[in-house]
Amino acid sequence: MVGENNFYLSGVPEDVKNLPESLESKQLKWSKTDVTNFEKVIPTFDKSRVCLLDPAASEELSPEDSENFDFFLFGGILGDHPPRDRTGELRKHGFPGRHLGKIQMTTDTAVRVTQKVLADQQRIEDIDFIDFPELKFSKNESTEMPFRYVRDSQTGEPIMPEGMFDLIKEDSNKSLDDLIL
Repeated sequence: MVGENNFYLSGVPEDVKNLPESLESKQLKWSKTDVTNFEKVIPTFDKSRVCLLDPAASEELSPEDSENFDFFLFGGILGDHPPRDRTGELRKHGFPGRHLGKIQMTTDTAVRVTQKVLADQQRIEDIDFIDFPELKFSKNESTEMPFRYVRDSQTGEPIMPEGMFDLIKEDSNKSLDDLIL
């Protein structure tokens, strides 16, 4: 979505020797170094030019921010509903922050929205969202997702990564014992 040369993975666990083939084949840049020490990886790395996408930030991301930042820091801490403010772990390192609205997004949606705001110069309030979509698996089975997604202009459905719908459907068929083990 953002281009191979524009995507870095930081803080990859020490025991990881290689990324999965699906990522290796894209020649993504990655490092075991945590983003808080990334000047060891990129000597010109300047924390003041890194925007932390932070729900608690006082300012909303705007098209003008494309001039203010070189890097945008996403994800890795999504998961709880309601959120527990785990972004605070990164906030304390002094990265300037911007928010993408009041409703929590999946990491891929946050990347998509940031791309629309910065590359397409679109304001957040002008993006067509679906909040808490209900995913229907059959006539009698569905689940509500507790996140905000960008609406696909062709289908009207939430835009999700390839295979995500099937993964969620598969998880919905598991018992509590399956999820714990």
